[in-house]
Amino acid sequence: MTDETPIESPENTPDPRMLELLVCPLTKATLHLDRQAQELVSEQAGLAFPIRDGIPILLVEEARRL
Repeated sequence: MTDETPIESPENTPDPRMLELLVCPLTKATLHLDRQAQELVSEQAGLAFPIRDGIPILLVEEARRL
């Protein structure tokens, strides 16, 4: 991937059907997709999980605190 690849490109965006199935690993609450930041946000847990190369990383150790 080059620096010129747009964030919204298909290879960087997770499948919407998959996103409907994903939940926060701590609270089991629904996750909200932040397309701009390329993160899945758990409001209940106060965490934002990164999406790297179109793959959600649902590890608490990798999450950013809100």
